[in-house]
Amino acid sequence: MGRPYSQDLRGRVLSAVDGGMPPTEVAELFEVTVSYVYKVLIRRRTTGITTALPWSAGPRRKLGAYEAELRRHVLEFSDATLEEIRAWLICEHGVRVSVGCLWNALRRLKLPLKKSHNMLPNRTAKMSPARATSGMRLKAG
Repeated sequence: MGRPYSQDLRGRVLSAVDGGMPPTEVAELFEVTVSYVYKVLIRRRTTGITTALPWSAGPRRKLGAYEAELRRHVLEFSDATLEEIRAWLICEHGVRVSVGCLWNALRRLKLPLKKSHNMLPNRTAKMSPARATSGMRLKAG
């Protein structure tokens, strides 16, 4: 999302429309879109506001107010799974979040999520015999 237009430009657009110029010509003259001209006119007519609204910086983080508690909990229970952390959030704070929301919050807080594996680690030794190169003799077994 881009920056809002300057108040000077807004004033010139409104005064040109108030002077009798059609919105399409105003848009072409000031190099803005026609929809912008109509949006400014509608906002002035409905609310009386001619200034730009403050930038909201996107949606608020659902876990933003709980980041300190979340950090403390994850550091205290470092082997907790995402589902266990979700259950803790519901019980302690009454906040329901998805696994993705929780994962993003942990990544944003730079908190590692330690995973406990229930199976043996993979073999690291070679699984296949070495291939014979040209000129080599195969051993008879």
